Amino acid sequence: MENDILGKNSLIDEERLLKAKEYEEELTVIPTKGMFYKVITVVAISMSLFHLYVAVIPVTTQKLRGIHLAFVFFLSFLLYPSLKRYKNRFFWPDVVLAIFAISPIVYLLLNFENFIYRVITPTNLDLFFGIAIILLVLEASRRSCGIAMPVIAIIFLIYAVTGQYFPAPWTHRGYDVERIVGLMYMTLEGIFGVPIAVSSTFIILFTIYGAFLAESGAGKFFIDFALSVMGRGPAAAGRTVTVASFLLGGPSGSGTATTVTLATVAYPMLVKSGYSKDEAGGLLAAGGIGAVLSPPILGAAAFIICEMLRISYLDVITLATIPTVLFYFSIFLMVEFDSRKFGKRKIEFSLSESLGSITSKYWFHFTSLFAVIVLMFFGLTPIYAVFWSIVISFFTSFIRQDTALYYPSRLINALRDGSVKVLGVASICACAGIIVGVTTLTGIGLKFSFIILKYAGNSLLLTAIYSAVICWVIGLAVPVTATYIICVVLIAPAFITLGVPDYAAHMFVFYYAVLSEVSPPTALAPFAAAALTGGNPYKTTMYSWKYTLPAFLVPFTFTIHPEGIGLLLRGPFFMVLENIISSLIGIMALAGGVVGWFLKKTTLIERVLLIVSGLILVYPALIYDLVGLGLLGITISMQIFRKVNISSS
Repeated sequence: MENDILGKNSLIDEERLLKAKEYEEELTVIPTKGMFYKVITVVAISMSLFHLYVAVIPVTTQKLRGIHLAFVFFLSFLLYPSLKRYKNRFFWPDVVLAIFAISPIVYLLLNFENFIYRVITPTNLDLFFGIAIILLVLEASRRSCGIAMPVIAIIFLIYAVTGQYFPAPWTHRGYDVERIVGLMYMTLEGIFGVPIAVSSTFIILFTIYGAFLAESGAGKFFIDFALSVMGRGPAAAGRTVTVASFLLGGPSGSGTATTVTLATVAYPMLVKSGYSKDEAGGLLAAGGIGAVLSPPILGAAAFIICEMLRISYLDVITLATIPTVLFYFSIFLMVEFDSRKFGKRKIEFSLSESLGSITSKYWFHFTSLFAVIVLMFFGLTPIYAVFWSIVISFFTSFIRQDTALYYPSRLINALRDGSVKVLGVASICACAGIIVGVTTLTGIGLKFSFIILKYAGNSLLLTAIYSAVICWVIGLAVPVTATYIICVVLIAPAFITLGVPDYAAHMFVFYYAVLSEVSPPTALAPFAAAALTGGNPYKTTMYSWKYTLPAFLVPFTFTIHPEGIGLLLRGPFFMVLENIISSLIGIMALAGGVVGWFLKKTTLIERVLLIVSGLILVYPALIYDLVGLGLLGITISMQIFRKVNISSS
């Protein structure tokens, strides 16, 4: 694929390709051979087929979530071993643990009719399996996603038990083990709550869908398509990364996976264009993380928004559309201004086919993407919509022999990968269920929101600033989905108390949970990019932050002023239109101010004026828009009438 895109002059060497493949293997943890491979493959395929079946033939809610978690436990304890040296092979203690991990689910299913009525008075056996499943969830989360998430869950559990010893306003009555186990294991408010419900329905089906697209060659087509569209100018390499990130990210819904996939192909192209290792890694990570914001799939947190707000997934796509456009528009402009300020080199691509030829051959890769939205528009649920999109992607793959999924290895890989790639998210969702359960039981969410409001003095702007900082801090330790779940139960009530619509409050938290993935000092996507480019992880993170910086203001736009919901496509048409246009212009001004280039290299005063006008323009009020446009007009006039470029500060 690399030679098809970059031709004979490709800078990809064997060592870098090997490193990229090793990193991708670390992300997917899929074995490649032997009995271990066969066992994992059979179980993972069974998991995918089961979830495809229940997408059409409904199963009792608690049973579905339990069986889903049983699959997750079994595969997680084998694929994420307790000792790294046992990766991709049997380690008997892990095998025993994987088998035992199924027992709490088997016990639940065998005693289901009586089990669900013993919530308040669990038996000793209920307590045994209840404590076991809590420990298993914590361990599965630790293995697949690191220590931070289970530590946070343990802190919440300790708080649930010892709440009576905390000072006001944190104090509560304190709950015994029976009450906590009953809630976590025997109801739909703990481990089997909303997060795992989303994992067992929406998320697993969308990961299967993404795997089908990947195996049919959609990823290569999207990259080729982006390369063909973006031309041959100095900014072509950066533009290609931006567009390809969007096209790849929509189906994958994973920022890190999108970053790694694109980096193996696009990094040499960026080097040719004059990007340093750190700049290239930062751009790749910034574009990749946008996958979590990008319709039609977005990230796992988007499905949780549906469940928490009781709105359709089509509504969430609508809410996310303009913020996604602004996010990528911001990166696109930063790339354009960078290429002019730093003199990026024009490069020639050795594409073997024209845009028309590529599109005429592989156009069908777009059909299932549009099908997801079209089917929901005509009234199908997201579950049915993605199920039929999987079917469509399967059958359309037969249009060409080189993409057809009738080859056993391709179909097996798609079904296997669809399940394996959901394990980390599913473990996070199960662990998040513990946190949500404790929050519901103790009322800590409302108490935390009360404290935010107290320190903010009921100021909406300060509440938004404090909330953004909290999302950023929590996002340093845990992934996007976990950040969203933790923050939304703690922060959203504060926004709602101040009159912000619930959907806007949830989108604020969602947006900042995503942006925490590219925020210093630690961020997974930039670190992944740095591992492939050989750059400095911290400098790469700073460049990622630079490329996404203008987008950090977007969530403030739709929360701190009532008219801001126009960016979420809510409200009167002309208000929505005004918000979109002013925000686009504001992002453009901010990008120019951050880079130090607009029509030409800026002076210090021009740079300040661009940033100020950008900040004013993204504030959703007509009078501010007029002032911002006036300042921008002054800046443009200064640049036009200044004949000689001078260095910016």
